[in-house]
Amino acid sequence: MLHFGIYPGGLGADMNGVPTPGPPEDAARIDERLDELRPHLVRGYVQYSDDLGGHQEAPPDPARHATGGRRLDLVACFREPGEDLTGWLAFLRGLVRTRGDVLATLQVGEEANHDGPGGDGGFPHVRRAIVEGVLAARDEVDRLGLDVLVGCNATPVFDPAQEFWTGLGRLGGAEFTGALGYVGLDCFPDVFRPLPAAAFAGAVTAVLRDFRETSLAAAGIPATTPIHVTEHGWATGPGRSYERQADVLETVVRTVDALSGPLHITTYEHFSLRDADSANPDVMFQFGLVRSDYTPKPAFQRYGSLIGSLGAGRA
Repeated sequence: MLHFGIYPGGLGADMNGVPTPGPPEDAARIDERLDELRPHLVRGYVQYSDDLGGHQEAPPDPARHATGGRRLDLVACFREPGEDLTGWLAFLRGLVRTRGDVLATLQVGEEANHDGPGGDGGFPHVRRAIVEGVLAARDEVDRLGLDVLVGCNATPVFDPAQEFWTGLGRLGGAEFTGALGYVGLDCFPDVFRPLPAAAFAGAVTAVLRDFRETSLAAAGIPATTPIHVTEHGWATGPGRSYERQADVLETVVRTVDALSGPLHITTYEHFSLRDADSANPDVMFQFGLVRSDYTPKPAFQRYGSLIGSLGAGRA
């Protein structure tokens, strides 16, 4: 049985990495919709940068939504250009200490292989930040005796040499791969590269198999290390119907469920709960299962039904 989660906000980034503005987040409305969906996890993001100062969160104070049986999947994004990781490692240990009561998972870095919008791959020391960060966070979890999984994630890698994963494996070695509680995959099929409807399910299967059998194997990550689908979504907009969004969601979730045993996939998380701005026709503003006024699209009810029928502890 799968664990299900969702990013409960709406804020994202456009194709140029610029934040997608829209109506302010409404924490009470978020909780109302989460109570209806009943996910196991809420996914939040916090950006670390000594260079910029401060730590921006999305949605604001994500831990506030880890209530009613929900736990927090927290992503610590590495947005620091410098090579001194002292502050970063202290920051991760501090997250474990201060959020440990609601944390289910702590993801160290976000899409470290990707230097486009939303990814940490453009920062020169990100691989060291991942390896040393996983080890530091795992050490803090073990020291405190917490039930928290520490992991990292990536987008699909189409490089035959798998340079990102082989490089990460060489840098971290067995100590790093052994410390991973899971590895996450962010994937958005038929959003950035159009796919024929007839080929969609097969393409999702191929991406998931390649991630396990090629990418993670290249890093020396054991087949017993769980995979989490940490982000998946399909945006609505002109020529992209609400009904198709619901069908895509169901196809991906049922494909993940069918492969959960063979590929040891334990978690699926949707991006996102809310549109950044439903009035904006740009595809990057309409990933939500609800509109920016929190009224549901058909995919909202569909996801709730899938959580109810396929979710761990929901049978």
